[in-house]
Amino acid sequence: MDVNMSPEEVIQSIQQLHRETGDLNKKKVKKSHPEVMRHALHYFPDWQSAVEKSIS
Repeated sequence: MDVNMSPEEVIQSIQQLHRETGDLNKKKVKKSHPEVMRHALHYFPDWQSAVEKSIS
């Protein structure tokens, strides 16, 4: 996998999704924004950890 997003960009993308949709359901994000999901799982142990880091 090519890593073309930094951890900060992943966090910003998750924050933007949260602002726009209010829904950070793993299945929905994986389907609608697969690149964000792939990068989040590259930098964080799991999706929940990425979400917690982004919206805390």
